[in-house]
Amino acid sequence: MGLCIQAYTNLFEYDRSNSQFYNDKINFLIDELEKLIPSGFSGACWGYDFYWQARNADIPAYQPTIVATGIITNALFEYYKTSGNSKAKALFLSSADFVIKDLNRTVSENGLCFSYSPFDNQIVFNANMKAVRLLAQIYSLSSSEQYKTLANDAVKFVMKFQRDDGAWVYSNKLNTRIDNYHTGYVLSCLKTFMALTENNDYEDQIKIGFDFYKSNFIDSDNAPKFFHNYKYPIDCTAASQLIITLLDFDEKELAQKVANYMVENMFDEEGYFYFRQFKNYLIKTPYMRWSQAWMFAALSYLLRSKNS
Repeated sequence: MGLCIQAYTNLFEYDRSNSQFYNDKINFLIDELEKLIPSGFSGACWGYDFYWQARNADIPAYQPTIVATGIITNALFEYYKTSGNSKAKALFLSSADFVIKDLNRTVSENGLCFSYSPFDNQIVFNANMKAVRLLAQIYSLSSSEQYKTLANDAVKFVMKFQRDDGAWVYSNKLNTRIDNYHTGYVLSCLKTFMALTENNDYEDQIKIGFDFYKSNFIDSDNAPKFFHNYKYPIDCTAASQLIITLLDFDEKELAQKVANYMVENMFDEEGYFYFRQFKNYLIKTPYMRWSQAWMFAALSYLLRSKNS
């Protein structure tokens, strides 16, 4: 739902002649999201609708994570900026209390890291950066130094773990995994943080981070590589976040090439994207969350970029 709100918001900006159609879609989705906010937490938050056993946490169905919440709040923020919608703003602002009061924290001389969920104390860099983006976006609306300070401390933590070549691993526990979309999350969230807080302290680090990303996650045929050192699987979420991150860094031509690859190689004539292409076999299952919603969002960003 959050990804579809992002997509419809982009289409609203791209095609104002059908603004009522897109607004109706978005408002329906916001109403549905409001119904899915779990009880017992300090602010608006969301999780997956299934029990999820992660490496270091067991998360019950519908219970919140900062990843799911951060994707949704980013959509609400973008839609509010476009439309001034009061419900989108209220839900978005409410989510700050979830981050500040319900997520656990790892605190060190390097700064702080927000947990993946209220049920664990994991150090996961892209998840921490989604909290950063949310706090920076709220700061941009409220000018409250509390949000800016927390975001600064959380960014400082992640920057301490950037490798000399510009890469970030997934977490302090998986210190060899460097993959496409989690790296993209870190870079896109960092860029938003720097823009909204007017913090230029990390110009050198974001440059080498994006240079690593662009050089290591696009194959010679413009396919989105899953890992920095291995092409497969060709994955819809990885492709989508690659397109979005490339656009965040104004690499429109490269983003278009990746999109063209996905349409030519991973799109079914019946109108959906395949899940994953491995080296020797293809999974065509049209998953809504992992494939369709992500590609819907990514292609809408590409369309919107054509107006700018």
